[in-house]
Amino acid sequence: MKKIIFPTIFLTSLLILLSASLIYAQQGRICGVIHTRDGDTFEGPIRWDKNEAFWDDILDATKEREGRHREGRRREKHVNILGIRISWDEDTEESKASSGIKFGHIRSLERRSRNRAILYLKSGERIKLYGDGSDLGSGIRELLVDDSEEGKVFLDWNDLDEIEFKECEVKGKEERRLYGQVETRNGETFKGFITWDIDELFESDILDGEEKGRTRKIPFGKIKAIERRSRNSAWVYLKNGEQMKLSGTNDVDSGNRGIVVKDPLFGRVTIEWEDFDRCDFLEGGEKYLKSYDEFDGGYPLYGIVYDDDGENYEGYIRWDDDETESWELLDGEYRGLEVDVEFAQIESIERRSSNAAEVILKNGNSFKLEDSNDVNDENKGIFITTKEGKEIELDWYDFKKVVFKEK
Repeated sequence: MKKIIFPTIFLTSLLILLSASLIYAQQGRICGVIHTRDGDTFEGPIRWDKNEAFWDDILDATKEREGRHREGRRREKHVNILGIRISWDEDTEESKASSGIKFGHIRSLERRSRNRAILYLKSGERIKLYGDGSDLGSGIRELLVDDSEEGKVFLDWNDLDEIEFKECEVKGKEERRLYGQVETRNGETFKGFITWDIDELFESDILDGEEKGRTRKIPFGKIKAIERRSRNSAWVYLKNGEQMKLSGTNDVDSGNRGIVVKDPLFGRVTIEWEDFDRCDFLEGGEKYLKSYDEFDGGYPLYGIVYDDDGENYEGYIRWDDDETESWELLDGEYRGLEVDVEFAQIESIERRSSNAAEVILKNGNSFKLEDSNDVNDENKGIFITTKEGKEIELDWYDFKKVVFKEK
């Protein structure tokens, strides 16, 4: 009898471990229930615009400014048709601001028009976002949901009615996220989750290129490293020891749209091909995946702001007359590289010059950001609302430092 029980217990335990391992490897995936305009419902893991599939990926869009620059300026535009002048007023870009939010903060999304959506966050906040690229609106390249019954379903923006985001159990073939270390030509090193050519993010995704006139299609899971050889080619090193020179596609030449690294010491870093030197793919990224429950929906920015005269003001903060919530992004350039960092990660910001600021993160890392209206003299103002209800406005040259606090 014991000879029968032992194998049964062993096999049952093994199956449980294998199942847990598979689910663990899949955790962090964007999941939800998609309701279409024609009444269909699909539920499962979602791959958004090809390059977002995890809760810490960012939905990039624009929003209306909330502060004094909300109205912006209006400019007359006109066209002559058969000698008749037709004119109209058009908002300048000042009334809109770039925005972005990690999918994990979103409770649901409602499609409102070809270029607009309403997001309901876990915090209860309701925000309106507009398409400015391919992440939101009719420009979205692809919306894929892996429904447990229907299989993989491809949808367009115009198909959508509402999406309810939620945790869901992911079954089936394992999809491992790309993780590794990227080095720039200037010697900077970033380590984290990788999106290649702003498109490929799974080990099952394909690196395309040409070798000696032959087309090569290589799953990223077989690649050990990629090294820039020139503006038109790259060395590709496989895990089996093979080495090849690939060219002829935007995966391996200057047409590459950017290598994105989610480095916890910086935020989201985008590296152009001309700055790229080498990428080594590594194991062990799964332990850094975040579940849906780890995102709180954000909270209002609050802290102490110091001016150049030694005065300080405590209260709710509106940065650049625009950002008011912890889920919003501070952007700039770090040594020529584009960086986006969530305000929730930031301990303090200190003005260093007319064109730069030092950013200190809660994890202790610090770096200088520049060349963005978030961190230079094009900043539209740092506004503080005190507990007495008084609003203080500081321009970039009056501002010295802010230290963020949780209210």
